[in-house]
Amino acid sequence: MRLVSWNVNGIRAVMKKDFPSSLKAMKTDVLCLQETKAQDDQVLEALETIDGYHIYSNSAVKKGYSGTAILTKKEPIAVSYDIGIEEHDQEGRVIAAEYDNYILVTVYTPNSGSELKRLAYRQQWDKDFLSYIRKLEKQKPVIVCGDLNVAHRDIDLARPKPNYNKSAGYMQEEIDGMNNIVAADFIDTFRYKKPEDVKYSWWSYRAGARAKNVGWRIDYFLSSPTLAGEIKKADILNDVMGSDHCPVQLDLKK
Repeated sequence: MRLVSWNVNGIRAVMKKDFPSSLKAMKTDVLCLQETKAQDDQVLEALETIDGYHIYSNSAVKKGYSGTAILTKKEPIAVSYDIGIEEHDQEGRVIAAEYDNYILVTVYTPNSGSELKRLAYRQQWDKDFLSYIRKLEKQKPVIVCGDLNVAHRDIDLARPKPNYNKSAGYMQEEIDGMNNIVAADFIDTFRYKKPEDVKYSWWSYRAGARAKNVGWRIDYFLSSPTLAGEIKKADILNDVMGSDHCPVQLDLKK
């Protein structure tokens, strides 16, 4: 079973950048998307030429903003949207798809913003989202994937010192949010398989950051500890273009 997660920075934009070929090349059973930037009907319209996948979309109330989607070859047992807290459920940030052995959650975590105006909100989100996935875990093991908008450790961004406690995505409050997820025994699957690898999943469009590989690892697959034995491969697909993020991958034994 191959799972892939990708912040596409606009589903309609990425469709113009050879998305169908990228999807075919990734050979994924499930593709989770973040930042679709489209309403549900627009997502379906954008993906109308994609065959072989069931498509589920969750869009924001605000048009052209945020949004998530799941493309899955196997029809899930059940699909649910949002986390059940009105304050958080206006931006289409969460979809959960239940399969036989786990619940797969795709999430587009709120960005604290260039001036950190949403940092306090982000801290509340992190707390409530962790409560949400722990509640799901009472039903089945959980896999969380998506753009979590945080680099967890120094190894996860090219320039940790100038960014620490100054830039959204590497504030201590955001790191604490990730620490709390790990403390709840969720496994960062990429670090589990590749403890010392330096790979990034997002690069600024400024100053040729991607060509210079001045990046951040802010896209993740996290899993319940009971699935540790099922993790076959975890990777970051740096060569897939089309967005300021690249896809991240998780292969399971079943």
